[in-house]
Amino acid sequence: MTALEDKLVQRATVEVLNAIYETDFLGFSYGFRPGRSQHNALDALYAGLLTRRVNWVLEVDIRGFFDSIDHGWLMKFIEHRIADRRVVRLIQKWLNAGVLEDGKRTVVEEGTPQGSSASPLLANVYLHYVFDLWVRAWRHKQARGDMIVVRFADDIVLGFQDRSEAERFWKELAERLRKFRLELHPEKTRLLEFGPLAVQNRKQRGQGKPETFNFLGFTHICGKKRSNGRFTVLRQTIRQRLQAKLGEVKAELKRRMHDPIPEVGKWLRAVVAGHIRYYGVPMNAEALSCFRFTVGRLWHRALSRRSQNGRVLWDRMRRLIDRWLPPPRICHPYPLRRLGVIT
Repeated sequence: MTALEDKLVQRATVEVLNAIYETDFLGFSYGFRPGRSQHNALDALYAGLLTRRVNWVLEVDIRGFFDSIDHGWLMKFIEHRIADRRVVRLIQKWLNAGVLEDGKRTVVEEGTPQGSSASPLLANVYLHYVFDLWVRAWRHKQARGDMIVVRFADDIVLGFQDRSEAERFWKELAERLRKFRLELHPEKTRLLEFGPLAVQNRKQRGQGKPETFNFLGFTHICGKKRSNGRFTVLRQTIRQRLQAKLGEVKAELKRRMHDPIPEVGKWLRAVVAGHIRYYGVPMNAEALSCFRFTVGRLWHRALSRRSQNGRVLWDRMRRLIDRWLPPPRICHPYPLRRLGVIT
């Protein structure tokens, strides 16, 4: 079977498996599922933090998850749901394909196939049995206070009402993952005080503002609504993500320095528009404006270096920016409003 045929078979098989597992996967799982996106997960997290009595947030990071999936356990999970032995053998074949380095194939017993269209689904199946079903049972049987869960692939955030319950869950989760050859990242997994009571409680203890946490490209911050002063969650572009993207734009502008202005303008329009579409959430307008302004400044610098005739005048540059770079705008409604429409 050629590589192209193998990819076609793999994609067709994944379509069938997606239809099967969609009936099994739980509501708080959002990653790599039909009709679900990062913004659905972000909305669910926002709504949970505002409507449930959450005072503590647990950020979960599984160390090297996609490279640590145990093939033996994964095949047991597949066989538990898929009765067709031909499909099971096909998945086993994909897992046994190994890694090609320097012309040599190395068989690996852990991880999902690199670049494979089946990898996201197989990862979801693994975490469905290892994490999702276990967490649902834990929430129903063990939790006494409110508890929220949001998972996008291996990015997981949980919210708890009581600190003692969060710490107990953390300990039991580590034991659960060890059973399936996974481990929590000791530095990136952390518990932080977050929610409507966090500001007040930390102020009384003289500990300053509540900590922030990152999820799917956004830093989540305890804030207040301007209208009534009530608690809300501010979501702002992660600073490192913003700087990394601007670094990529700078490098590409250097490479395209002598390309025609309309050609570069079309490319920059697509970059800025894509950034705004993803990060255009309420109360993140300042970060959007910063991105657009900095892209314009980097373009001005690149154009000024095209020749020895001197810098491009700002009057001309403003016209170029206004023509090619889309203005910042909020593309997404408030999560509670969007969830209200959906449900």
